[in-house]
Amino acid sequence: MDCSSALCFILVLNFVLFASAIQVSHTNRAITIDGQPRILLSGSIHYPRSTPQVHANLDLIRFLKTIQDQGLYAVLRIGPYVCAEWNYGGFPVWLHNLPGIELRTLNSVFMNEMQNFTTLIVDMVKKENLFASQGDPHRTSEDLAFSVARFYQLGGTFQNYYMYHGGTNFDRMAGGPYITTSYDYDAPLDEYGNLNQPKYGHLKQLHDALMSIEKPLVSGDVNTTDLGNSVSISKYTTKEASACFFSNANVTTDATVSYNGKDFKIPAWSVSILPDCQTEVYNTAKVNTQTSVMVKKENKAEEEPAALKWLWRPENLDATARLGKGQVSANMLLDQKAAANDASDYLWYMTSVHLKKADRIWSNDMTLRINGSGHVLHAFVNGEHIGSQWASYGIFTYFMERQVKLKPGKNIISLLSATVGYQNYGPFFDMIQSGIPGPVELIGRNGDETLIKDLSSHKWTYEIGLHGFENRLFSSDSRFAAKWQSENLPVNKMMTWYKTTFKAPLGTDPVALDLQGLGKGVAWVNGHNLGRYWPSFIAEEGCSLDPCDYRGAYDNNKCVSNCGHPTQRWYHVPRSFINDGDNTLVLFEEFGGNPSLVNFKTISMEKACAHAYDNHRFELSCQGRQISGIAFASYGNPLGSCGSFTTGECKSQNDALKIVENLCVGKESCAIDVSEATFGATDCAADLVKRLAVEALC
Repeated sequence: MDCSSALCFILVLNFVLFASAIQVSHTNRAITIDGQPRILLSGSIHYPRSTPQVHANLDLIRFLKTIQDQGLYAVLRIGPYVCAEWNYGGFPVWLHNLPGIELRTLNSVFMNEMQNFTTLIVDMVKKENLFASQGDPHRTSEDLAFSVARFYQLGGTFQNYYMYHGGTNFDRMAGGPYITTSYDYDAPLDEYGNLNQPKYGHLKQLHDALMSIEKPLVSGDVNTTDLGNSVSISKYTTKEASACFFSNANVTTDATVSYNGKDFKIPAWSVSILPDCQTEVYNTAKVNTQTSVMVKKENKAEEEPAALKWLWRPENLDATARLGKGQVSANMLLDQKAAANDASDYLWYMTSVHLKKADRIWSNDMTLRINGSGHVLHAFVNGEHIGSQWASYGIFTYFMERQVKLKPGKNIISLLSATVGYQNYGPFFDMIQSGIPGPVELIGRNGDETLIKDLSSHKWTYEIGLHGFENRLFSSDSRFAAKWQSENLPVNKMMTWYKTTFKAPLGTDPVALDLQGLGKGVAWVNGHNLGRYWPSFIAEEGCSLDPCDYRGAYDNNKCVSNCGHPTQRWYHVPRSFINDGDNTLVLFEEFGGNPSLVNFKTISMEKACAHAYDNHRFELSCQGRQISGIAFASYGNPLGSCGSFTTGECKSQNDALKIVENLCVGKESCAIDVSEATFGATDCAADLVKRLAVEALC
């Protein structure tokens, strides 16, 4: 999605420039730095989606100075609207409630607030002398590289990856509706900060190839020749040098390009880069970097029990669900944004209905019908829960109908509306209703006659949030910290708080919290809000059993995985949230779940695999660990994939396994030249493209 960045800005890290350049302008071809046209390769990083130890959370100046210290540039796109799957697109919800405002249009109220914000940010950055003068589903490494290479082939000079590192939607920052807490984005750096291989390495090699031909790209003459069948050659020429792109945009058919007396095989849906128009140094379909296999391991902390021991307490619903007490009243149904002002995901709508048995609408079985536009709705009558409903399949308006047994006299109807991230994009997204727009109706039957009592204009009382949140049950300094129970632990009981302690997982590997078995709610570690969880929300079926084919136009139905599984099961716990000794985990379970399966795992690399092409040099790495062994190695035409490699019909005369062991075992990383010079001659056919398959253990 072409949105901007975190909270209020887009920060685009440039991987190729040096911090000494200060004059920024542009030509009709490229951005210029100190008068020199440059190609730019950049990646979006939303620093508020990481911790201060990683990206200076919510501290713009600190983050920019960190970038500067690394010899990089930041492209700062000032909001205040950012999209970025951020709650309400990054706007504070109080903007919506200003009289006369219309967001993102020619509106004086909005423009005044935007001017205040923009001036604040610009002045903040200027004060630190940091400004230069200025003018869904997994996407395969091959397809992403193809798109970027084609962009530069066709004259592009500034490419940004959205995202390069996604991070985590801690607390309530996720927009939506229904944006997951994880913002991993299948980016080159994953949610935990690990290299996402092979994507990271494959793109790095692309960047190296592009940077090697920077001058022809930004200032050379270009000539493109169409060879037919979606195959083309683009040649960039300066007085000093020439560089070529060979492109095959055919979805199914490989191509052979004859150029300067040589034949080049270009796989379907790929681009080759030849810095001298003679030698191919990179092809987007030929992945010569490792695939890292990451695993989640048990918490090995000393004295850590096999299962966590839980305390619990119920959410206090007495004042709201039973008595209907709140802080504000109105003779109408209020939009949740206006009533709650984004202070909480939760808003109570409460009213009372007085009935007599003599009323025509009276019957023993009446129906309560609610027109909702919120994300989740829980309904209570006289303190009893009568049902819940949530929006599904992207349809956020629905009717909830439940049979109710009312009593003569006063009846309390309490409706708890819960949001799961406000809308963050789309036309007039700020005008989309949230909460309960109504009508809210009581339906009775008198003989064959259906009678409807519209409660929408009744006196409604509103209460923001839940008692447990107000009383900070998630915090160790809560004055209610001692009022937890250890006996008769409830499971699958809605509106329940759970608490446990755990030891810090050993080592420095990233930590993930497994919330399998839970319904929906919020999790905290040592008072730090990890974000919303909803593992009971199951992804739709529809994944293809066929291997993912990178060829062809990309869409959000391609290469889909984990169909029929929880939309998110594992939740990032930054090491900076964890104490050296005892730690506290608190869960608020809204729907009802079983905490017995909840546990902590550490994420580490189990093995590294590669299927590298001949005449390339590739690096094998365990990312900080030693390579402990080589499970498989074969040079020739090995078959299969990581974990199931087999020797093909031809192989090298020398033992590839022993050669790779000698080069790599005991080292954190090793470089291997894939060639007969390293592995010896093969008995492969002359026209076969030889490859090396390796599976290394970490």
